[in-house]
Amino acid sequence: MVRLTRAEQQIRTRRKVLEAAKAEFTARGFRGATVDGIAERADLTRGAVYSNFPGKRALYLSVLAHEAEHAPPPAGRKPARTLPAALESFAGTWMQRIPRSTSYDSGGSAQLQSPNLSIDFIPEITSDERLRRPFTQLLAFDAILLGRAMQSLEGRSEPSTLPSYVATAESILTILYGATQLSFAAPEFVNAAHVMALCGKVATLDEPPEVDPAPRPGGRGARAVVEAWIAPECVDLLHNRPARFGARQLIAVLGIDKLATIADALVVLPAQFPVTVVIGTADPAETAPLARLAVADVSRSLRHAFPAAALANLQVVVDDSGVAVACGVPAVDDGSEAALLVARDHVVTRAEGRAAAAAVAARANSVS
Repeated sequence: MVRLTRAEQQIRTRRKVLEAAKAEFTARGFRGATVDGIAERADLTRGAVYSNFPGKRALYLSVLAHEAEHAPPPAGRKPARTLPAALESFAGTWMQRIPRSTSYDSGGSAQLQSPNLSIDFIPEITSDERLRRPFTQLLAFDAILLGRAMQSLEGRSEPSTLPSYVATAESILTILYGATQLSFAAPEFVNAAHVMALCGKVATLDEPPEVDPAPRPGGRGARAVVEAWIAPECVDLLHNRPARFGARQLIAVLGIDKLATIADALVVLPAQFPVTVVIGTADPAETAPLARLAVADVSRSLRHAFPAAALANLQVVVDDSGVAVACGVPAVDDGSEAALLVARDHVVTRAEGRAAAAAVAARANSVS
């Protein structure tokens, strides 16, 4: 029998805990689940569970993130060529996850087609400001990703067009989150086909939302440097693959409270300029899996609704494996802002603090 190393044993134990937690949450819901129940299902002690996760909510968010990251490709969907079709497909992939009622119990009440792990997700977010604030930023970030995909699909390479697309993306996400939550309360009321059609029609509105661009920071905060650079090994959640670091790109290391500031960098750079966003947090137990969940959820729909080229120049990484340190940012909290411009195997520009990503983007654009 092969003897496992301590690290391998920890990985195996963590996997057992996650599998047991999924079973417990599926059977009893978040409110009814207990750490003792999870330990019993995993055939582990309560202490072994707590040695891997600090509490039930951290476990719940980790299970949801793991499920989102490993969700199978949606059936029967191919990237679309027009924006209305892409948004309808995006919504269709999203709506595949919502509960549907197909039977009734003896009392005549509708029963969900299958237990849904995420039914307690939004109530748990709304109950605690510590999760509500980062979740708001993650929604804004998801809208930026969707807006950039929309912009690329329509061939609008000028950066100034991004804000209007992001505003439309925010409307799409509002519709989809609303439909998802309503489906938990009244699954028979929500018609997935109608939701998909509505999302497709949002792109055809005669007067898209007007967005007044805010003054953009200049490049004064960026400074030239010459530092050796070794690309870290990490996972790009947007494309669900190992991150790729090419010859020249901007890397923004952003605390979760500052995620929306990446838009200020994207409206400076040409759409084809490679950008990697590294999401950092001071709370790796709960906020990091929340970030993984939010990005993985929206990315799955993006990958199967839009052509690969629409997001080819964007990557998203959650800093739970030392990526920020590899980027020369040793301490990251929820309010961190740092950015660097990489040229092959060297860092050539850096900035820290407010508007760091926009400052590096401005400098990169000025020398392009």
